[in-house]
Amino acid sequence: MEEDPIIKKVKEIYGPVIKSVPKIRSPDLMIKYLKERYKLIVKPYIVYLTIAAFMNNRPVLYEGPPGTGKTEIGEAILSLWAGRTAFVLPCSESYDEYRVIGDFHPAMAMAKGFNEESFIPRPLLAALILDTGVLIDEIRRSNEGFQNLLLDIIDKRRIIVPELRKTYYQYSDGFQIIMTSNPLDIAQNELSDAFMRRIIRIEFRYPTPEEEYEIIMLRLGDLSQYLTDGIISRAIKIVGELRRKAIYKPGTADLVSWLTITAILAKTRNKSKADIHDLLDAGRSVLLKDPEDENIVEELLG
Repeated sequence: MEEDPIIKKVKEIYGPVIKSVPKIRSPDLMIKYLKERYKLIVKPYIVYLTIAAFMNNRPVLYEGPPGTGKTEIGEAILSLWAGRTAFVLPCSESYDEYRVIGDFHPAMAMAKGFNEESFIPRPLLAALILDTGVLIDEIRRSNEGFQNLLLDIIDKRRIIVPELRKTYYQYSDGFQIIMTSNPLDIAQNELSDAFMRRIIRIEFRYPTPEEEYEIIMLRLGDLSQYLTDGIISRAIKIVGELRRKAIYKPGTADLVSWLTITAILAKTRNKSKADIHDLLDAGRSVLLKDPEDENIVEELLG
């Protein structure tokens, strides 16, 4: 039997960029792989709840402040669950079915008609066909039409392409969906009650100082030799204060970036250990994202 031309196109276009990774369904083993392979320290409740949702074929919403690793963790978990790298769709108001399911090449459609030959499959349809995960980043930035589009896919685990009179179904459990949301983001829309009823919401929080220390040591690797515990502790404390007082609230990624630049500064200045001057020079460059925070940043950096 001849292969469906859309499935063939998906394999030709997206197959080369989808890589195989270990397929893991055990929460404990996944936590181990997240740390060793992706350099991610993930709270166990996040992994356990996500896997439970996937086993129930339910989409997941990771909600929490910026910089808590929602996107990176979600992409990694989706990839390990499916055994293939996941797609990431960064949401915007302009997202619609044509940007995520498929569209027709204008010139080809004019010449040959609106058919399989002129149809260009997009990532959401490709993920369903390839049986891998999709991370929809900042779902609250999408419009109501896009959210309604997702409802049928979430409920029926299918994607309809009406122009082609075709329906594609989820054929295995590798196709799962994680969405992220930052409740502090002002540029966002509400999610409907119908939408919220269908998802499993998992809250993300900032790591504890002890967890952030572990993340720093894991992420910096050999560069950590240029940092003393005193320098690291001071950076963690300052970031904690900025989260309470500043408009731009630095996440763990900012903290890691700050200390990475600090260590590199010390190395390029031929020092065996970073000192307070390296920390402050790096801090002014990494932490000051909003002009209104300048006084707070300067005060904390001292």
